[in-house]
Amino acid sequence: MIGGFEQPSEGQVLIRGADMAGVQPYRRPVNMVFQHYALFPHLNVEENISYGLRQARPRLAARDIHFRADEALAMVRLAGYGQRKVHELSGGQQQRVALARAIVNKPTVLLLDEPLAALDKKLRTDMQIELQNLQRELGITFVLVTHDQEEALSMSDLVCVMNGGRIVQLGQPNAIYNEPADLFVAGFVGKTNLLSGKVAGNFVDAVDVVLANGTVIPARKNTPLAMGEAVSVSVRPEAVRLVPPRQDGLEGTIANRIFLGSTIEYAIQVPGIGILLASASHSGDALFAPGQIASIAFNPNAPMAFAGTKNNEITQRERNHAEIISGRPAD
Repeated sequence: MIGGFEQPSEGQVLIRGADMAGVQPYRRPVNMVFQHYALFPHLNVEENISYGLRQARPRLAARDIHFRADEALAMVRLAGYGQRKVHELSGGQQQRVALARAIVNKPTVLLLDEPLAALDKKLRTDMQIELQNLQRELGITFVLVTHDQEEALSMSDLVCVMNGGRIVQLGQPNAIYNEPADLFVAGFVGKTNLLSGKVAGNFVDAVDVVLANGTVIPARKNTPLAMGEAVSVSVRPEAVRLVPPRQDGLEGTIANRIFLGSTIEYAIQVPGIGILLASASHSGDALFAPGQIASIAFNPNAPMAFAGTKNNEITQRERNHAEIISGRPAD
């Protein structure tokens, strides 16, 4: 709808205060970067970038087109690449050419359809930084669609999480991650443990939840919950602490230990509950080996209770879209 390929059934699409109803896609101040770049293989880099400028009416002078194409190449750190063929470029360079082609017309809004999906992890991280820097330099709105929650949280100023075509939460990345609006957002954005239970104690902004194995834990709440109501408690892996076995609380067996560089991730089999994930620093925390017994504690105020039940296995298999709006809003 922002690009003009679909018309809203109700409401308005406003860009800098102008209603886009009935405005053709090629007349809108919007450009797009496609997932697979959609570069013209028979054109060189400069010709790809300047293609849109050559279609502009009134026509631009050839000198101006060449200058703006070189300017766009410099912005994406490809100065001097104008005469190269597309097949001579790496994946990351092709992605930059697609970006340069999209920004050379100086749009108000730039749409990006999973532009980093085809890149390897290191190059993807580098391009995330490039995109952030480019957005700040241009001062326009980037609307980026991605399946990668880590990418969404790391790149965005504003995150919009959608479920079934409806917005379920709109906010800053830290708020989306730490204060999810509902069970769907808690399970979709980032890794989390979901513990099923029932409300055993009700307070103003918190509840006591009795888990399936009889353990009672305190949890925050952001919506009213009734006594005895079935709930899921969300606890992020970094809020789970492992300590030597003790008499009270949760206890489990270390099923797996995965070294991730700065952290270690544990999978703990807890009787009556299932697998819990814990993330710990290997520099200061005690190491636990697979097969060891450990007691489990949660950081204060970390658990959040939501109406409804959902288990970890279902949550980890779900694949849904998250839309990310980054930069200055376009009214």
